[in-house]
Amino acid sequence: MALPVNHPFNEVVVDTTAASVVTAIAGVTRAPFRGRIVEVGTIIGSVVSTADATVTTSINATAITGGSFVITQSGSAIGDLDNAVPTAANNVVEGDLIKFVMSGSGTAGGHVYCYAVVRPA
Repeated sequence: MALPVNHPFNEVVVDTTAASVVTAIAGVTRAPFRGRIVEVGTIIGSVVSTADATVTTSINATAITGGSFVITQSGSAIGDLDNAVPTAANNVVEGDLIKFVMSGSGTAGGHVYCYAVVRPA
């Protein structure tokens, strides 16, 4: 099977965990070096209940343009992957705070694995 994207060998995935998809729950991690975030995403650890959950991402409290996406409640299952490809405001320097914040009416979802793919500048 051919991969849809050829990733450079120097990309790094940084990750964190949020307790669930409940509003205001967040996951945070740090940028390991100067670069650009080329993808953000989540993998859910349990079925999402009640409603969809929106994930917004930011770097040092500045929203990443194109970095928001929805974790869909309908048909959700353990291991569902949701992601976004940022279009701007996605440059980082070493130590920058990368944050994933949940919002909406979703509940449960178990632990949410959050990740950002960082490509060195």
